[in-house]
Amino acid sequence: MKAALPFLAACAALLAGCASSVKYDDPAKVETMTIDWGSTDLQTMAGAMVNSMIVSPNLAYLERSGKGDDKRIVVYTGRITNRTSEHIDTEAIRDRMRTALVQSGKFRLAPTPQGQDELAEQVRFQQGSGRVDPAQAAAFGRQIGADAVLVGNLRSIEKTKDRSLSDPERRDDVFYQFTMELVNVETGEVIWAELKDIRKTRKKGLFA
Repeated sequence: MKAALPFLAACAALLAGCASSVKYDDPAKVETMTIDWGSTDLQTMAGAMVNSMIVSPNLAYLERSGKGDDKRIVVYTGRITNRTSEHIDTEAIRDRMRTALVQSGKFRLAPTPQGQDELAEQVRFQQGSGRVDPAQAAAFGRQIGADAVLVGNLRSIEKTKDRSLSDPERRDDVFYQFTMELVNVETGEVIWAELKDIRKTRKKGLFA
């Protein structure tokens, strides 16, 4: 019986190691599970762009007829084009940036296309349903117009060095480049631009 105890203990440890578990973790923790695009890359890229916009002296204000006393730039957040070989949800980058820009208090944001559709539906409801006080019903033609459009591109360059007799280690390298620019709607002038690079490497030994 005593001889069987170490065997049983080893089996119990093996079973415990095979069991799955779920736990909460720090969302800001650096994520290095794979070499692919991940949460840390999203946070880093979006954060760098927003911080650059906030401190840019060119974006302190923008004069335009009809704006009134509030000279903050009204930004329309346009498309971020994914030019990588991966399936990356670039709208997640845009949403994170929109949230940070609003919270900064330095910019005003125009609605996204999805927001425009929902706004139009709500105005039509208020105007035509008969359920809203006409004195309080919203009307078309009163939205703020965007001063500038924010657009961007996400690119990647991937390289792999295979194993050889002289070097049994495999190396994978991916280089991400994120560029954004803010373009004046009226003049077409680029009034702000920024670029952020990230490089990630992975090494695999002979038996990895």
